[in-house]
Amino acid sequence: MKLYALAFGAHPDDIEMSAGGTLSMLHRNGKPFGMVDFTRGEMGTRGNATIRAGEAKAAAKILGAEVRENLGIGDSNIELNRKNLLKVVTVIRKYQPDIVFAPYREERHPDHVHAHQLVSDAMFYAGLRKLKTGNLAPYRPKHAYFYMQHRTFIPTLYVDISNDFDTKVAAIKAHKSQFFDPKSKDPQTMLSTPEFMDYLLGRMRYHGRLAGVRYAEPFWTQEPLTISDFDSVV
Repeated sequence: MKLYALAFGAHPDDIEMSAGGTLSMLHRNGKPFGMVDFTRGEMGTRGNATIRAGEAKAAAKILGAEVRENLGIGDSNIELNRKNLLKVVTVIRKYQPDIVFAPYREERHPDHVHAHQLVSDAMFYAGLRKLKTGNLAPYRPKHAYFYMQHRTFIPTLYVDISNDFDTKVAAIKAHKSQFFDPKSKDPQTMLSTPEFMDYLLGRMRYHGRLAGVRYAEPFWTQEPLTISDFDSVV
């Protein structure tokens, strides 16, 4: 299956929080995308692997994903090794995305940092003809955009998600075990406080303000953005 975009996240709710609005926008515009989680989030304080798998499936449906896969790498154990690299290379070759979304290089959680490195490396190695992954042909995506999580950065790209704000919030809330629930008996985490959702909403408004729109998601890319005319930026 050829996809326009493929979004990678270390844990089952990472993509929704940081790039959910952008993916919803792609879906509205007829651009097929997929989602790939490195882990099942089984080391999280709240919920378990089974619960989180169901939540991830529901969130993917809300956003309009064509597929959502899990690489089955251990939570809190995303190692930078050949085995994990080939897993990422394989899924890139399988779906041949033009665009890849992944975590930014500097993060609070080591899993996010390692996911960034594996995706970055795999994008290059996926294009090597002598690197074999079954019968999958070599393929290299055109662009990579890295999304913001806990740590901030100066964005090189803003995506206007004003028309996709509600869809993004619904996808985030599909991960019921992770966020505020007054009926939950699980231990509280940073994500499960009422203030955390306020923070997420405030960040979307803040970046929207900087971008001159109501709500925006920030991204960073190593490669310069090139245009052939100014119609898309005025």
